[in-house]
Amino acid sequence: MSGDAGFVGAVGQTRLIRLRRVSEETGCEIYGKAEFTNPGGSVKDRAARAIVLAAERSGALAPGGTVVEGTAGNTGIGLAHMCNARGYRCVIVMPDNQSPEKYALLEALGAEVHKVPVVPYSHPNQYQKVAGRLAERLPNAIWANQFDNTVNRQAHLETTGPEIWEQTAGRVDAFTCAAGTGGTFAGVSHALKAKRPSIRCVLADPPGSSLYEYVRSGTLKATGSGSITEGIGIGRVTANLQDAPLDDAVHIEDAETVRQVYQLLYEEGLFLGSTSGINVAAARAVARELGPGHTVVTMLCDGGAKYQSRLFNRAWLAQKGLTAAANIDRGAEPLDLRAVMNG
Repeated sequence: MSGDAGFVGAVGQTRLIRLRRVSEETGCEIYGKAEFTNPGGSVKDRAARAIVLAAERSGALAPGGTVVEGTAGNTGIGLAHMCNARGYRCVIVMPDNQSPEKYALLEALGAEVHKVPVVPYSHPNQYQKVAGRLAERLPNAIWANQFDNTVNRQAHLETTGPEIWEQTAGRVDAFTCAAGTGGTFAGVSHALKAKRPSIRCVLADPPGSSLYEYVRSGTLKATGSGSITEGIGIGRVTANLQDAPLDDAVHIEDAETVRQVYQLLYEEGLFLGSTSGINVAAARAVARELGPGHTVVTMLCDGGAKYQSRLFNRAWLAQKGLTAAANIDRGAEPLDLRAVMNG
């Protein structure tokens, strides 16, 4: 789609960034795919683009129509950009426990944002289900349905996976990332396995999610309590994740995620969100398991600006008992300007 103008043509072909610190620690080459450089700021731009374009091709989305989605934020942001670019109304239903920056950004993009209480997926008023019913009631509207619309997975099968293969010249031994919808993990894993079946595809999973136990034992059972991460870790196997080649899973505690986020910031210069932290922590774990000399690729999903009031707020981290995890030694004492100011 490189010939397309605007948002559509700018999505994808993100670069691989070598992550120096974790590469040195493990003796492997660990790379992060810079999805935060997509025009909407996240990996979800790929799914948003694919879903809207597929709906146009099928005739489900007519000119002047409405796109409705239930999202933790990033897919909604991508859809808002797509709707602006293609002339659609964008209606977003979100759980009411996400970072304030996400709501503000969506509204700034012109999306209509509706917050609903957090309830289990089994509840009829779970945010995804509310979005589905809302789309049915609006004229000329589609429900993007990112969790179970396999156009999401197909987008990564056709773009992200092949990009990783080409950028590593086929020298990739493992791929790891967390799952929200499962589209990124499944699509990339299918694409890489088609090239070389021995490539290990390992799921990164946060506390409170049921996927770690599902991969290990075949049973959907939550490991630990809730997590500070947003948009990942679920209690069901989505249509996008169904039949994905899951070689293994690693459980990453929040403290390790936060520690990795701050290490990426202070030692790599990368200001990223919590999903990137869990992904890189998982990549380190997989690299240690494989041993030196291997190449591991993971996803740097989005930037840190949407999480300033939480992940990068020391008071909020203190409430969560995570201050110590963010204390990366920067090797310098704080400056005191009083002597300079007073001459």
